Amino acid sequence: MSKEPERIAERLLDVAGTTYASEAGIKLADTPAALYRLLVLSVLLSTRIKADLAVAATRELVKAGAGTPRKMLDTSWQERVDALGRAHYVRYDESTATALGEGARLLLDEYKGDLRRLRERASGDVGELRNLLCELPRLGAVGADIFCREAQQVWPELRPYLDRKATSGAGRIGLPEKPSELAKLVKDADLARFSAALVRVALDKKLAARVTTS
Repeated sequence: MSKEPERIAERLLDVAGTTYASEAGIKLADTPAALYRLLVLSVLLSTRIKADLAVAATRELVKAGAGTPRKMLDTSWQERVDALGRAHYVRYDESTATALGEGARLLLDEYKGDLRRLRERASGDVGELRNLLCELPRLGAVGADIFCREAQQVWPELRPYLDRKATSGAGRIGLPEKPSELAKLVKDADLARFSAALVRVALDKKLAARVTTS
């Protein structure tokens, strides 16, 4: 393999290698609270709304005390709507407030509020993990991909998780679009950042230009 793709990958990480979880103030770890906050972020990012609004809305929900399934249910529907509104997440605020409450209840009933139990139920099968995630209200396939891209930082069995959105970003900046080839360009520990960076350039032509014109 030539050094050129490796240089592009290194530049990409420098310019855009911040995970969405990190941007939302989530210190991702294999713990119930951190994983739940990532799930909330994934739900918010899965709608047709700008990523920065979803990130801000996650911060507002956590600030409002809704950072665990139990605490999400302890907040009222109106409090959740208000938190989303403060972040200008207004197009889907009411339906999302409802979905977050329903999702918190499902997690408590099925997994005692701990997404690590969902992981255990999947038994290392990434496809089954995605299927279980898709059972959560308003997450869907898009949200499941978002969660898995970020969660590969702490759940190694997901690596490399480079879905179509990530590979489309790779194509935009001249990197190979085959996940197995892409994964060779960075260390395993950087795959979550790499995946997020690829998605960012897929969504932002100007950012992609910054990577390729340096």
